[in-house]
Amino acid sequence: MANIAGLVAKYPRRGILLYKLLEDIKGSISPLSTGMRELIIMYISGLHQQESGYGTDGAAVTGLAADESIIKQLKSDINSANVDEKLKPILRFVKKLTLTPDQITHADVKPIYDAGWDERTFHDSVYLCAVLNCINRFTMGIGVDMGTESRQERPPVAHSLATCLS
Repeated sequence: MANIAGLVAKYPRRGILLYKLLEDIKGSISPLSTGMRELIIMYISGLHQQESGYGTDGAAVTGLAADESIIKQLKSDINSANVDEKLKPILRFVKKLTLTPDQITHADVKPIYDAGWDERTFHDSVYLCAVLNCINRFTMGIGVDMGTESRQERPPVAHSLATCLS
């Protein structure tokens, strides 16, 4: 497949199911603001690029226009990144869940609660991370080359990630 639009056109139920999972986050109330969720999406997508060398940036996967400098800071060092301190334990957790899920322990969850987040926020973070990892793995496994799509050619389906959260 050359792009996500082609994939969804050929197998609409599969693509729509993935995006419906993200729509569920929009329809539910979450302690994570839209901006926080967008940042988590961009960060996870950026981690996939870093991990696999897959030729894309987070914006290409998600259709979001978050500040790339913040994503670079997060990929370099979460502790010194210019983001809300309260969000950093969640970002550390989704990084570990994305890159080394078999190494997650209760000790990884404790800082999220210690920062003042509740169970709902923790579950929303895990859910968001799982859906993004699924979408990224799916597009990589199918062979969608997001690096070849220019921002003008990006299909509405990719952009729907942004509209799901707005």
